[in-house]
Amino acid sequence: MEPSVESAIFSSSSHNNRFRYLSFNLLKNTFLKTNGCHPRIRKPVPIGIVGLNFGQHLIDHLSAPENSRYFKVAAVCDQVHAKAQAVGDRLGVKSYADLDHLLADGEIPVVGLFTGPVGRAALLKRIFRAGKDVMTTKPFEADPVRAEEALEEACRLKRVVHLNSPTAEHAHDLAQIARWREDYDLGRPIGARGDVWVSYREKADGSWYDDPKLCPVAPIFRLGIYLINDLVAMFGAADEVQILQSRVFTERPTPDNAQLGIRFKNGALANVFASFCVEDSLPYRNSLTINFERGTIFRNTGVPGPDSSSVMELTLVRHGRTGKRLVKRKNVPLGSGFYQWPQFLRALRQRESPSPAFIRDTVAGLRIIDAMKRADQTASVVKVDNDAFVRAARAA
Repeated sequence: MEPSVESAIFSSSSHNNRFRYLSFNLLKNTFLKTNGCHPRIRKPVPIGIVGLNFGQHLIDHLSAPENSRYFKVAAVCDQVHAKAQAVGDRLGVKSYADLDHLLADGEIPVVGLFTGPVGRAALLKRIFRAGKDVMTTKPFEADPVRAEEALEEACRLKRVVHLNSPTAEHAHDLAQIARWREDYDLGRPIGARGDVWVSYREKADGSWYDDPKLCPVAPIFRLGIYLINDLVAMFGAADEVQILQSRVFTERPTPDNAQLGIRFKNGALANVFASFCVEDSLPYRNSLTINFERGTIFRNTGVPGPDSSSVMELTLVRHGRTGKRLVKRKNVPLGSGFYQWPQFLRALRQRESPSPAFIRDTVAGLRIIDAMKRADQTASVVKVDNDAFVRAARAA
């Protein structure tokens, strides 16, 4: 029997090894030391964390000195009352087993929503209507129509909502790629290959990870979403998708090895490979090779350099004006896929609701995921439904 929406949305990830792998110092270097976005520090803003499976990792993250200057965990909420109470007692903060009770707490202006993606839009609307702002996580919601409705509700109510992918502001790597494309006249995008892998050996545990309806094409849905959102930021709306997948080591009923092929509306072709089967000391690299008309950009490809734990390695190759090969290299702080806490704080102070471009890109990525789910069910090439994308694009 398919789990209820209420069960699915509160059964967040039992672990997130990608997040664990990245150290607090790396996060500090990414956003606090090098990003150039440092709101003047006042008293840390109280935040209530909802969903204490994956949310526990965010609590640990926000407890680090470089992040606690911005936000302070002041309450926790989980439908498992004993879990909420245990975490609350450990932190010395209020605990709730009912979201509405947390929303009624006038001392909590911001909610960190870290439940599973299925049905998350309904929770977001409840939070917005309670007059609170939100930091959440990828994917924003499993249903792109519901996602767009929630984002439009945030705009209507003048609420702030951020997540780690896509981010409200382009991260350093995507911004640098856009600059190179313009500065070196690279032309239109032609194709891209994105790769991300790690070594998991998972067992079935009854969570939403085990359900193909809730976690379609699992490696892409869980890890490849970062690459999908990066591609949307550069290539725009997609036209159709197709998938390949296999079960190699996993004991879950969902796959641990997958590829997603995407044809974008501008004619560019992309492939996203995501796997839980590779142990080579290079997990979570989110490598990209991007071909343009007149050049190619590489991100985190090949053997990494000595600073790879705290930077993205970018290389541009094209013909130079003299006919010789032009090669440009630049390391930029890690950013794509990370929580932009300083930017979120600034948005709260300036009351920055979701921009049309942010809504457009968020919905476009989820449209690809939706098409991927249908491709999984039909084993065929599937067209992407871009109705929501068109509405968001008109607004932009």
